[in-house]
Amino acid sequence: MNLNITPELEQFIRERTASGDYNNASEVVREALRLLKRQEAHYALSMENLRGACAVGDNAIANGDFVELNSATELNAFFAKL
Repeated sequence: MNLNITPELEQFIRERTASGDYNNASEVVREALRLLKRQEAHYALSMENLRGACAVGDNAIANGDFVELNSATELNAFFAKL
């Protein structure tokens, strides 16, 4: 596999290896990819949770289980009770 990176990213990789935290550029890139993979998994889980919460909310509305607020005053009063 051949990768092209910007000069700024190349400099960042050089700095990370020079710091002693990584032995070589490959270690820096592998760690970056692990972090990206973890971030994407976290995002996917967050989206799954959001979809579930939306489904719960949709069901509550369909069952008439909601409070209608028509002004900022009503909204503030609602949150003050929580």
